[in-house]
Amino acid sequence: MTGYTRGLHEVADRVWAWLLPDGGWGWSNAGLIGGDGESFLVDTLFDLPLTAEMLDAMRVITATSPVRGALNTHANGDHCFGNQLLGADVAIHATSETVHEMRHGSTPERLRSLVEADLGPILSPFLRDCFGPFDFEGIAMRGPDVTFETRVSVDVGGRRVELLRLGPAHTSGDAIAHVPDCGVLFAGDLLFIGRTPIMWADSLDDWIEACDRMIRLEPEIVVPGHGPVSDVDGILSARAYLAHVKSEVEKSLHAGHSWREAADRMDLGPFATLPQAERVVVTTYHAYRRARPETPQVESIDLFGSMAEWKLRRCGTPS
Repeated sequence: MTGYTRGLHEVADRVWAWLLPDGGWGWSNAGLIGGDGESFLVDTLFDLPLTAEMLDAMRVITATSPVRGALNTHANGDHCFGNQLLGADVAIHATSETVHEMRHGSTPERLRSLVEADLGPILSPFLRDCFGPFDFEGIAMRGPDVTFETRVSVDVGGRRVELLRLGPAHTSGDAIAHVPDCGVLFAGDLLFIGRTPIMWADSLDDWIEACDRMIRLEPEIVVPGHGPVSDVDGILSARAYLAHVKSEVEKSLHAGHSWREAADRMDLGPFATLPQAERVVVTTYHAYRRARPETPQVESIDLFGSMAEWKLRRCGTPS
């Protein structure tokens, strides 16, 4: 298995993963799929310097097989904020839900302002820990050029790449890229390997089904959105976490607890030591919104505050 080190790693014949340890907030992976005379990119990164570093490293391939297409696996900025550095002739693909979320989600300016603002002794250190390492200056949002609803097959220099919508799960519009001829699957943030998943959509059942659909593809190599390269065992591990949280949420629902009580009482069992364990707060909230639509809506910034407080109670530090 490919070592988890920063940079470009060939994981199969003319297929590369770009890895960014440690895989925490914003430190995301991407990929490159090579065909005859052209390439296809899976995701850009959280800021322009990181994306430029990646594209520079890929020039040993793209100098003779230029990038002609790309996929944004979902709308989170660490998978699309670098889009402007792609050539005007690069057709960026995404699901229609992802396009909607890009238009209405957090902007680089908003993230920069949150990092710089004084939001108190608990939330500000947490936000700086999450987003402080990144440079949000100069980012001009570029959206996808080609949208799809369920799936689309892309020809990359005679090589078939399947783009499949599997959301809602992590977000409403999650998509994967599957390279059938070599068994490589780029999962985006449907998979956090060795890290805690976070659900910004509202169905654990749908996310578990997305894992099952990835497993049915029988991939040999799995590149997650965050964490080291894995295989089907990585999908099974992520699925086990989601199933565990689903079971705990159902217990709390049955007991009549509020979503905040459910998150505070959450027994994470074998997953308690995963980094970013506080993300279970957001996942619990959205699971409750699905089960109990009357659950009051909570803004994203308040959810970050709840994560910071949860982490302080559990770990003694908000950052």
